[in-house]
Amino acid sequence: MLPLLLLRAASAAAPAVCRRASASAWLRGAAHPACRHRAALAARPQQVASFQGVAVRSLSTSSPHDHPEHGRLVYKGNLAKTVLGVKFFSYSTSIFNLFMMPYIMLKSGIGVESLLVQAAFYGLIGIFTFVTPVTLHILTKGYVIRLYYKDEADTYTAITYNAILAEKVTVFHQKDVKIPDITKMFTTFYAKTKSMLVNPTLFPNPQDFNHLMGYDKSSFFKFEDLEEVKEADERK
Repeated sequence: MLPLLLLRAASAAAPAVCRRASASAWLRGAAHPACRHRAALAARPQQVASFQGVAVRSLSTSSPHDHPEHGRLVYKGNLAKTVLGVKFFSYSTSIFNLFMMPYIMLKSGIGVESLLVQAAFYGLIGIFTFVTPVTLHILTKGYVIRLYYKDEADTYTAITYNAILAEKVTVFHQKDVKIPDITKMFTTFYAKTKSMLVNPTLFPNPQDFNHLMGYDKSSFFKFEDLEEVKEADERK
C-alpha cells in the first residue's frame, strides 16, 4: 500500500517539476535575446566613441589650410574682398561710362561745342573710364591674398589678382626675395622683379615672416656689422 502511494505522489509531482523546468527554460530562452539586445546597446556607444576618436585623429592630422600643390598656408590677406570689390566697381563704372558717352553727347550737344569744351569733357570721362582702373590695378596688383610655403623646397606661392580680377599664381624661392632699400607704401618685398605687399601682423607664426624676409639668416651678420661699426667708432 505504501509503495503505491509513493508512486502516485511521484507521478503527481513530475508534471509540476516538468512545468517548472519548461518555464525556466522558456524564460532563459526569452531572456537570451533581451540580454543580447542590452549587450548590443551597451557596446554601441563604445563603437560610436571609437569611430569619433578615429575621425578626430584623422582631422587633426590633416590641416584644412594645406594645399596639395602649393604647400602650407602661412599668410592670408584681410583686404582681399575689399580690393576685389573696389576693382570690380571701378571696372563697372568704366563700362557704364563708355556706353553712356554717346547718349550724353547727343543730349547735351557737346559735339557742337568748342574744342576746349570737348577736350575738357573727354578728359573728365577718360579719367573715370581709363585712368582710375589702371591706377587701381597698378597699386593693388602686388597685394597678396594668400601665401603658401613648401618647407622641403623652400619655395613660396603667392596668390594675387590680375587685371581681369582672376587669381594669379607666382612661385618664387626664398633667395629670390629682395627687400627694397627705401620703404614703399605698396611694396613689402620683391619676388625677383615683382613687387609684393603683405601685412606682417597677419602672419599667424612670426617666424614665417622672418624666414620670408630672410631675417632669420641675416640677423647674425647684422649683429657682427654693428659690432664692427662700434669698434671703428672707438678707434677713432
